Formats: sequence, C-alpha cells, structure tokens
Amino acid sequence: VQLVESGGRLVQTGGSLRLSCVASGRTFSRYHMGWFRQAPGKEREFVAAISWSGGSTYYADSVKGRFTISRDNAKNTVNLQMNTLKPEDTAVYYCAADPLARSLRAAANDYDYWGQGTQVTVSS
Repeated sequence: VQLVESGGRLVQTGGSLRLSCVASGRTFSRYHMGWFRQAPGKEREFVAAISWSGGSTYYADSVKGRFTISRDNAKNTVNLQMNTLKPEDTAVYYCAADPLARSLRAAANDYDYWGQGTQVTVSS
C-alpha cells in the first residue's frame, strides 16, 4: 500500500484546512486508517483514526471537536477536516494504514504503512 498526503499549507489561527490521503491498492477498504502529526523536536503523536467501514472514529483529546476524519472507500481516500486551527497544530501530518484492523489504535507502531507527510503551518 502506498499513501500520498496532500492539502497542507500555511494558514492563520482560526482557519481551516482539509488534508487528503490517497491510497494505492485494492485492499484499502479493509484497513483502519489514522492521521498522526509530528512537530519539530517532538515525537510523532496520534491525531485521529477511522475504522475500515467509516462507522467508528477516534480522536486525540487535543483535536476533539475541531478535527473530523472521514473516508471514501470508492476513491481510496481518507480525509482530515481541520477547523479552528491553533499554532500548536503546526506539524507534518502523516496518514497511516492499519491492515490488521482490530480496534482503533493510537500507537504509531500499530500502523504498518505510512505516507510521506504534508506540512501544516498555523501562524499566530
């Protein structure tokens, strides 16, 4: 599985962005998908996850109520709608695939496939 993120850019505090991740391969619809982020000098952290069907989602407390994860299995795409952005949301954002698709996971080592990342910068 290859994952390619897009949509990152510079945005002002309070603004919105929509990140997309397109997956190759026909097994995308079987995988749970997640979004992670990594700020300079910090560890990669969990942002959100969505089940293979799209029926279940899971968010980090820091983004709950502001970010929404969604997927379109017909288009092999997972999205992250980010609203009310804050400077602390500045990071490289990565999408990731969990092929075992058990419960939704927040640990990076539960995800086997990763994209190259897209930079989100929120100016104060």
